[in-house]
Amino acid sequence: MIEFKNVSKVYPNGVKALNNINLFIDKGEFLVIIGLSGAGKSTLLRLINQLIPVSTGQVIVDGVRMDTASGKILRNMRRKIGMIFQSFNIVKRMSVLSNVLSGRVGYHPTWRNVLGIYPEDDKQIAYKALQRVDILEKVHNRASDLSGGQQQRVAIARALAQQPLIMLADEPVASLDPITTVQVMDFLKEICASDGITTVANLHHVDLAWKYATRVVGVRAGEIVYDQRPSQTTKNQFIKDMEIVYGRPIHHDEFVIEEAVV
Repeated sequence: MIEFKNVSKVYPNGVKALNNINLFIDKGEFLVIIGLSGAGKSTLLRLINQLIPVSTGQVIVDGVRMDTASGKILRNMRRKIGMIFQSFNIVKRMSVLSNVLSGRVGYHPTWRNVLGIYPEDDKQIAYKALQRVDILEKVHNRASDLSGGQQQRVAIARALAQQPLIMLADEPVASLDPITTVQVMDFLKEICASDGITTVANLHHVDLAWKYATRVVGVRAGEIVYDQRPSQTTKNQFIKDMEIVYGRPIHHDEFVIEEAVV
């Protein structure tokens, strides 16, 4: 579904964010990328939908070279790729419904999007997406009236409204408390598994990676230093292996998410 071939990224200021990355992500995986801030996690994620361009190498998504795609081909590919951000990226002055409907803009001409005219089929898609993240009752509320966790669920619903093949999540729970973190991650994992959506999520916390990932990739200083499926290792070994990624021992008491499950 997603393949990186000898991919490097150097920013204009000379910072080398990624160095010769080779990675293959299977269809339907829930892959979590972990690492310290500045390790290259967000760069890796944003190369998938070409929010930033590669410096060298190839990024292939569903058989299409994203690094050379442009125009209609790039727009059509981005339509297949939903994205969830740490800061939610919803328009707080708009209603919940309007925010979710913005996930349909790739399917319509510019004039329709500017006027905010969406067909009834799109509204039904939006209602269903909101129902799946258990927030349909807020459909007509102003987004600014919602809590942080509710706003992130709206952001997930917006991405679902795209009917994507791939979901990218860039630190989706970094600004949420532990209980809300579990709720949001539960929704994300269940929906993507149910729909067969290939998911790539950047996370800081190793306990979230252990709990939710079907595969964990560790990035350090722009290179992949760890690639393992949690189902194929023990929790104790996983914790020990994280020293490779973080450069220090990981302690059991850092696995705090389990305490938030109620």
